[in-house]
This record gives sequence, structure tokens and C-alpha cells, in this order.
Amino acid sequence: MEDDSESEQSSWAYLPDVCLRHVFHWLDDRDRSRAALVCKKWSCAMHSGSLWRCRTITFYGQPSRARALEFQSALWYTKKFGKYLKHLEIKLSNPYNTPFIKKFQVIMRGLLSHLGKCNSHLVSLSIKYLELDCLIWRNVVRAQFIKNLAAFLKRMSNQLDYLNLKGARITLEEGCELLNSLSSLTNRSFISEINIEDFFSLHLSVYSSALFHQTMSKFHRLTILTFNYNCISDELLDILRERSSHSLCTLNIKCHIHDPHGQVVSGMSWANLAKRAPKLNVNFFFERVMKHDQLARILLEEIPVRSISLRSCYFSDPDWTMRPTLTNLLPAYWHGLQKLTLELNNDHELLDNELLQLILSCKRLLFLKVWAFLSVSFMERLLQNRAERKCILTTIKVRIYTAQDDSTEEERLLADIYRKFKYLIDSELNYFVITYPMV
Repeated sequence: MEDDSESEQSSWAYLPDVCLRHVFHWLDDRDRSRAALVCKKWSCAMHSGSLWRCRTITFYGQPSRARALEFQSALWYTKKFGKYLKHLEIKLSNPYNTPFIKKFQVIMRGLLSHLGKCNSHLVSLSIKYLELDCLIWRNVVRAQFIKNLAAFLKRMSNQLDYLNLKGARITLEEGCELLNSLSSLTNRSFISEINIEDFFSLHLSVYSSALFHQTMSKFHRLTILTFNYNCISDELLDILRERSSHSLCTLNIKCHIHDPHGQVVSGMSWANLAKRAPKLNVNFFFERVMKHDQLARILLEEIPVRSISLRSCYFSDPDWTMRPTLTNLLPAYWHGLQKLTLELNNDHELLDNELLQLILSCKRLLFLKVWAFLSVSFMERLLQNRAERKCILTTIKVRIYTAQDDSTEEERLLADIYRKFKYLIDSELNYFVITYPMV
């Protein structure tokens, strides 16, 4: 028995460093610290920089002892090994009162100050859903947090490649101050990816702001930009064409009913940008912006659209019709559309034929997600066309709304359809179809 034990210890002792680090990679902080006590070799593995390149710290608004210990551990290790950090994500979960926000601001001030002094490798920073327009953010605390974050971004501006401030909900002036921090050292920023979706407060007409245009003109190497449609203007498109057309690949654009979206944008501006940025793909995400006249002003045929998501969020409007959008607007993107998401409360309007014709006309459509009132026979027709190679869909996710409590018959029909096309579904499709009562 002793020989077996010594043999086992010996085999672990001679485990190659690369394998040992791989084992440590899958351990949480507590297990890593315990493992580091085994021997000097394991302690050295614990201090390997590759283990500490990515970090997520969550501030929980509803405290518990377990969460408090987890948070304190994450914060301690982040400071201890902060010099190795390359990717940092900060999460603010359910903030509930001003004292909690004050504590968050104080901790973040210390953390950002420490990282600003010791780290020279950070390339990715994400702080999402700050919601700085909420009342729990008192003016003094809010101003101090923005000041600290701006100072940190300024210090890291030469190395950051990715910044995500989605959901900050900030004023125009404060937002531009933070973005300007990325270019304050050289008056130019070469960051490649920015997510400023819901970055500005609701109802702001950012598209008309000269300050915003001046700020965006400082970015010279954007590849991916995620933002809201209330930022779009001819001036912004011209700035992107002049500054980032050589690198620009993706624009992710969210259009929400509560954001201004009535501005007129020229199709020529889109065409000029697409011509100078041949790799550009545009992804649109609409929330409760469903009426044809609103969409027609936004979805211009010159835009190189790759993905469209239209969500009514269960709201029903008897004056709204989806048919013109399916038959007149979306077919304009038949050559480029790859992903289509429709979440519609269309209980007054059958769309089976129009939707199927749209799918068949889009020659590159790979992904389809539909939540809507449809007949079960639509699925059989769609799969039959897929089996005949009339479309190239690889993902089909459908929730068929019904106005009845009992959907037994519809489920039986769907089961029959699945059995009929089982060979196709199992071998070629990511397939998920259910019925869903909407009563």
C-alpha cells in the first residue's frame, strides 16, 4: 500500500506544467488556493499568468453570506493577479438602494485605480446595465463613478480593444465624455469594438448632436459597432466611411419604440458606406417598432442587411399589419439576409403564405426563428421545401401561437410532421417547434 501511495504521489509530482495549469484552469478560486498548498510546484502553477487573464466580478444587490464570500474572493484575486488581466467583466445584479450603489462606486474606484497602476495587458472591458438614470444613483455618486471610469479609460486607451457599456443609460454629455476618454491621449482611438447599445438615456435624439459626431470622428479602426438607431444620421455614416471603412465589418443596430427613430437617413449615405466598406454587414433589432411606414423609413434597400429581428413583445395592435413588411420590405434583402427572427402577436392576420414565400426568396437564409400565430401545416410546407433544397435553412425554431387552451390536436400533427421528415431533421437541422397557447 505504501508503494502504491508513493507511486501515485510521484506521478502527480511529475505532471507537466502545461497539464497542471490546464487542471487549475477548471478550478474555482477556493479550490485553486487549496491546491496551491500541496507543494511548491502547485503553488507556482497557481501564480501562472494564464490562469488570471479572464475575470468576472458580480456585485449582488440582494446580499447573502455565500455571495459575499464569493465576491470578496473574486475581488481579492483580481487585485492580487490584476497585472495578468486581459479580459474583465463587471456585473451589477439587481441594485436595490443608494447605500449599495455608494458601496459599488467606492469599490470600483479602488479596483480601477489599482488596475490602472499595475496592468498593461487589459484589452477587453465590459460593464453592462449600470442604468445610471435610476434614482438610486445620487448625483454625487454618479458623477464620481463617471469621473473614475473616464480616468481609467484614458489610462487604458492605448491598449483596450473592446469596450462594452451596454445599458449605461447616461446623458449625452456624460456619454461623450466617457467615449472621448478613449482618444484623449492622441485625439485618436484605435479600439476595434464598442457596444453602446442603450448607452444613452431614453428619448435622446443623439443623431442631431454635433458633440456626438465630433466624438465618433476620433475612432479610426472600428470593426464592430453596436448602438441604437437614435444615433444614426447621414453625418455618422459619413464619419464611419471616412474613418473606419477599411476595417468596419459589423453594425448592430437596435431600434426601440421609446427611442427617437423618425429621422430621415439618405439611402445614398448607406450606399457610399457599403461601397467603401465591402465587408460590412448590418444587423437590425426592432422592439415594438412594427408598423410598415416606420420600418420603410429605416430599412432602405441600400443597406447590406445580414440579420433582422422584429419583436412586438406580446403587444397586440389592431391597426398594425405585418403583410406589407413581409411582401414589400424584407424581400429587398433576398441576396444577403442570413438570419430572420419574428416574434409577433398577429392574432388578426394569417401570414403563412407570405412568410413561406419570403423564406424561399432569401437564397442565403440559414436561421429562422418565428413566434407567431401560424397554422401547423406551415411547418409541413416549410420542411417539404427544405427537403427539395428550395431553401438552405439550418436552424428552424418556431413557437406556434394558438388561441385555444387545448392544443392536443396541433401537437399530434406536429409529431406526425416530425416523423415524416425525421431523416432530414436529425441529419441537417437544428430544429425546435412547439405550440404555445395565447389566451
